[in-house]
Amino acid sequence: MQYITGTSRSQITLMPNCLDDYISEDNVVRVIDVFVDQLDMVEHGFTKAELKECGRPPYDPAMLLKLYIYGYMNRTRSSRRLQALAQVNVEVMWLLGEVVPDDRCIADFRKDNNEAIKKVFREFSLMCSRLGLYSGRDTSVDGTKIRANANRSSVHTSKGTEALIRKVNEKIERYMKMLDETDAGEADEPQISPSTVKSILKNLTEKKEKLLDWQKQIEDKNGETVSTVDPDARIMKTNGDGRALDACYNVQAIADNENGMVIEFEVTKDSGDSGNLYTMTECAKEILGVEEINVSADKGYFNSDDIAKCEQNRTVTYVPPVKASEHAPDHKYDRGNFSYDAENDCYTCPDGENLFYNPAKQAKESRLYENPKACKNCPNRAKCTTASKRRIYRLKNQDALERNNARMETEMGKEKYQERSQTIEHIFGTIKAVWGYRQFLCRKQERTTAEQSLAFLAYNLRRAYNIFAQNGRNLAKEIATR
Repeated sequence: MQYITGTSRSQITLMPNCLDDYISEDNVVRVIDVFVDQLDMVEHGFTKAELKECGRPPYDPAMLLKLYIYGYMNRTRSSRRLQALAQVNVEVMWLLGEVVPDDRCIADFRKDNNEAIKKVFREFSLMCSRLGLYSGRDTSVDGTKIRANANRSSVHTSKGTEALIRKVNEKIERYMKMLDETDAGEADEPQISPSTVKSILKNLTEKKEKLLDWQKQIEDKNGETVSTVDPDARIMKTNGDGRALDACYNVQAIADNENGMVIEFEVTKDSGDSGNLYTMTECAKEILGVEEINVSADKGYFNSDDIAKCEQNRTVTYVPPVKASEHAPDHKYDRGNFSYDAENDCYTCPDGENLFYNPAKQAKESRLYENPKACKNCPNRAKCTTASKRRIYRLKNQDALERNNARMETEMGKEKYQERSQTIEHIFGTIKAVWGYRQFLCRKQERTTAEQSLAFLAYNLRRAYNIFAQNGRNLAKEIATR
């Protein structure tokens, strides 16, 4: 019995004659190579895509783009690690023609080509649509928080800054009192020398001036946060990693339910999802080349204006309703038990009295319904409301919401909503939990967008490669022939 042994290091062997022999015909790197080669780097706006007549030759931007796509597909984002891959990885050697760019050039390529990289993601989405990888019917929208390359303490809010100013003022008062007592000889044995106290007071004063400057910046921005590290990062609830609040970006994405691939995305500074449904569906319809689409989303997207705009533009929404928080002293008279009569434009209370529309008290986003006379003489008024009369506010887009709510009660609506957990949530789970992309490496919104473009591009390319391979087709050849 002996261990499995390998070949002796001094043994002379006949290696393949060329590097291409190491890469099989169905290797995914051939897909990366063919896809990037058919891109017009000048048209997409890549820096150094047009060569100058003199000077030192630059690295080919197409070559660096191939390196980044391969790196993101194989969970490598660092420029130094990508440089190391170019020296030891046979697949990367094949992609780059054995060129080894230095880490600074690799990092600068991603930094200097933010918009161009986003265009490349969109180009691949359009290609997937032409290849029939998108159904163009059922889609899912969701958002996820990805940590910024900044500590949460570097993002300053109005309330947080006010609290820090109060703490600094308290410390200044305490040390001033300590200094006065020392000067008056009242302190028995001063634990801190006067010179040390003065030094502390100087530091506290400088810190207060900095906090006051942050507070002024916040006021100038109408209450928006101020970040000293990443100017576009915002404090958000992450609901993960045991950290309630962190400096984050909110990545909004829409995916096709057919094969679970990302159609379009946007890196936003919004802490919530509300208001993004219409924007994402319109972007998806443009890429898919369709006028009608179905979209499912969680209750964070339950927004009357958004759902109404989607309906007007022939987008069928499947969003679970947010239950009204208005409760009566007696649950029999809750808001949900008032029925609306569309023909007569009135509400009917559980006791059969009608509440009519009052145009004199019209609000911007809703319509007021009331019946002061009936409420005044109602024996159950105390069970219905603690006010002198019951008022019902109906959103101007309430009809669109109710049609959406009715769809969610059907079996089809429940099935479509269930699909989102197998598509868009699965994509986010794979990228964050499996690939480990929980935090951006770059700063500022446009650069994090480029990072996310590479992550979603790598995911879509891998997914498309697997789908074609399962059907016995070669994706690289399909792209080359189009």
